[in-house]
Amino acid sequence: MSAQQPGFTPTGTIATAADRRRVVFATVVGTTVEWYDFFIYATAVGLVFGQLFFAPLGANSVLVGFATVGISFLFRPLGAFLAGHFGDKYGRKVVLMWTLILMGVATALIGVLPTYEAIGIAAPILLVLLRILQGLSAGGEWGGAVLMAVEHAPKKRRGVFGASPQIGVPLGLLLASGVMALMAMIAPGDAFLAWGWRVPFLLSVVLILVGWYVRRRVEESPVFTELAERREKAQMPIVQLFKKHALLVVIAALVFAGNNAVGYMTTGGYIQNYATNPEGPLALERGPVLWAVAGSAVTWLLSTFFAGWISDRIGRRTTYIIGWILQLVGVFTLFPLVNTGEIGLMFAGLAILTIGLGLTYGPQAALYSELFPASIRFSGVSISYAIGAILGGAFAPTIATALVQATGTTMSVTWYLAGMTLIGLVATLLLRDRSGIPLGPDHEAEQAVSPIYGLSKA
Repeated sequence: MSAQQPGFTPTGTIATAADRRRVVFATVVGTTVEWYDFFIYATAVGLVFGQLFFAPLGANSVLVGFATVGISFLFRPLGAFLAGHFGDKYGRKVVLMWTLILMGVATALIGVLPTYEAIGIAAPILLVLLRILQGLSAGGEWGGAVLMAVEHAPKKRRGVFGASPQIGVPLGLLLASGVMALMAMIAPGDAFLAWGWRVPFLLSVVLILVGWYVRRRVEESPVFTELAERREKAQMPIVQLFKKHALLVVIAALVFAGNNAVGYMTTGGYIQNYATNPEGPLALERGPVLWAVAGSAVTWLLSTFFAGWISDRIGRRTTYIIGWILQLVGVFTLFPLVNTGEIGLMFAGLAILTIGLGLTYGPQAALYSELFPASIRFSGVSISYAIGAILGGAFAPTIATALVQATGTTMSVTWYLAGMTLIGLVATLLLRDRSGIPLGPDHEAEQAVSPIYGLSKA
């Protein structure tokens, strides 16, 4: 950052601790609101949407419902392409404001959507269209939030600053599960089906107003500000990204896919449906299961923040490798504990899983930001994230449901999740650790050197 610009240090970070705290707070609040909206849909699919919107499909209603969760992921790359393009050309902040609005409007409209019984086939069609809008928003949200946090951070604290948008995910899950559990208590049984499930969607309006207020008070990323001052913004950032860094995008996407597939056992609503299905092997009540998921979101939050902090000390790559090992342990303990039918043991299984999930998610913001050159960074992190989401979590609940239907056992799901974890581990091993690499435009040449082992240039 130029020395003449007030409020910034020569290293390109915000000068005051108060400004840094404002950035962290804004990214946490904004991403929490976004992911609350995103996860409330997946939770509702696991609990009620099969009956309300896909009832004519009978036994396949839940399977198709989970497929609509995955469909939105197919539109995340489009959201990421658009957000990456505009974020690299016009700034991180403006993109974040509009993704917040888009997500909130789509979520609130789902809350007033008539069911299949009321308007027939138009109901699931409108539901899918609104879910697609959620996917577009989610595709653009993450990259902007990550860069606002990491590009404002001191060099030696990028991991912990980058963990701020990451903990918005478990906070969103905690909020979504908690509100759904509360509504299951306030409006039990048929009342939940009739109107109780709608309240969490309508609450999105309030949350969006809060998120908007917080985000508009944050300054633009200093890295982008310097690019704009120098007029060095990429004219076609996506073209440059795939021309020079296509392989890096794929490997980075596979890193996230290994985490995302496993995480979507809860965030995608699969465990909620599996445990509460009245025709399933457990047939547990909604409320206790939702509280167990909410509790595991707390352990996920803590492990995510710890991972960001520890990655500043031992490196992103080492943190990830430890995380993949622990995630694999969690994968093999999850269903044996869930299948006991005891809520306490179910929570234990989810909590163990979230330790590994946190360690393979907390450092991701810093890892991705350090992989790509400044002028195309928004495009690089957004598109890698979106592709990883498709390869990982998009259809994980659908695949898990189909595997159990085909094999009659959850062990098939365990092996599927273990395979995805190993893919994430291999992708991580292919990357050099670039913790602390300068992020400003002065160092584009250094940033363009490939972090992939065996390659000298991207």
